[in-house]
Amino acid sequence: MHFLDLTIREIHEALLAKKVTVSELVLEALKRAKNNNYNAFETILEEEAIKKAQELDKLEVPADNYLFGIPYVAKDNFSTKDIETTASSNILKGYKPLFNATVIEKLNEKGMVLIGKTTLDELAMGGTGTSGHKGITYNPYDNSHTRLVGGSSCGSAAAVSGAIVPFALGSDTGDSVRKPASFAGLVGFKPTWGRISRWGLFPFAPSLDHVAYFTRSVDDAGLILNCLSGRDEKDFTSSLKPVNNYDLNHTVNLKNIKIGEICGVIDSITDKNVLNDFNNLVEKLNKETKVEKVNFDTKLLESIYPAYVVISCAEATSNNANLDGIKFGPYYDGKTYQDVMMQARTNGFSELIKRRFVIGSYCLMRENQEELFLRAQRVRRLIVDAFNEKLDEYDVLIAPAAPSIASLINNSSDKLSSEYLIADNYLAYANFGGQPSITIPLGFENGMPFGVNLTSKIFNEEELLYIAKEFEKILGFKNLSINNMKGGK
Repeated sequence: MHFLDLTIREIHEALLAKKVTVSELVLEALKRAKNNNYNAFETILEEEAIKKAQELDKLEVPADNYLFGIPYVAKDNFSTKDIETTASSNILKGYKPLFNATVIEKLNEKGMVLIGKTTLDELAMGGTGTSGHKGITYNPYDNSHTRLVGGSSCGSAAAVSGAIVPFALGSDTGDSVRKPASFAGLVGFKPTWGRISRWGLFPFAPSLDHVAYFTRSVDDAGLILNCLSGRDEKDFTSSLKPVNNYDLNHTVNLKNIKIGEICGVIDSITDKNVLNDFNNLVEKLNKETKVEKVNFDTKLLESIYPAYVVISCAEATSNNANLDGIKFGPYYDGKTYQDVMMQARTNGFSELIKRRFVIGSYCLMRENQEELFLRAQRVRRLIVDAFNEKLDEYDVLIAPAAPSIASLINNSSDKLSSEYLIADNYLAYANFGGQPSITIPLGFENGMPFGVNLTSKIFNEEELLYIAKEFEKILGFKNLSINNMKGGK
């Protein structure tokens, strides 16, 4: 096993003990990135990464900086200065930002080494990892290339589960980190809305967008949050609330924790393996504490996804209006502004994006706003109130993160079934309310992983991470990747 297959904390200890150098880590990461066959990268930053690694090799490894010298990747919708950033869309091909996103700056200051930008569903709109301009991103656990890794943060999930890097930046607007984490056997963490600055993250639906990320252990998720969280004057939506210490250096007693099991999600799942492993987890938890069943109105749960579609498409239509071939995007000659914009958008966007913009525009038309957009916002408030009421009673709400293992690429599911409307898309409730939410590995089926999700009250990241760490101990899945499928179990 190479040092790159260890957790961030373990790699840090190896760097401190001089068992490995930053350059050795980076060269191995670059080698693995270039050898990946699941389409994880938009661009590999070989020259830049090697140069930075060589500079870091000249420095003493700080004992208290766990991120120093650690290779990582970033989803290609985070601005990176002088590095092409396309959000996997033809309309942004060749675009090189003039600044770094705040999270990129923070990671740079800690001495982390960016080795590449990863693929995504175009403009982060989608949940399959199939709509980016470089094609399908495959699941590293499936050598046949017939299964998805999920989206929209597909490339970042593939890079971490494929053992290229131990950490990857992503974004989560509905479940775009937490669901791929389930399909890829990873820890996928979305902190509270406003806990991490979104400055420099390309906007999809800002009221729902969260900076999120993948690691291979809950402990590493805490180390990353220590770096990324905090107020940013460039992002007026970032929180002024004081930041806790997320270095998980003690344990939590589950006997003092109230856990709620979301029954509506469980009831809509048909995969017996997922249900059995989840029920086994509940059985183990009941030996230390009591897991209580939590009921929500089924119609409310079924309304999460349609409300999400209306709100996200409406916000996306507005936020991407500047991709018009003049301000951003390829320029085509035309007699009028409308001609230029039509040609740029026709050639620059995929059919999926065009469809979402049509939906968003339709929902925002004056004659439709009351019936569609404003009604969706009222439904959102009902959903947030219902979940907040339960989170006042329980420390965490839990359920499988997805109803099954990663689906086949050509799978056609019933979009009106309870399984699709609820179990496959319920995670968006934590984007509606901005709650911190984390997915960790739960089990395997035919060699493919699946996960369990935990969500808590806003700004309760510290307790959520501690509870997730206890779940991780109980389940025994830590540091999973294609190079370490047993994860220490």
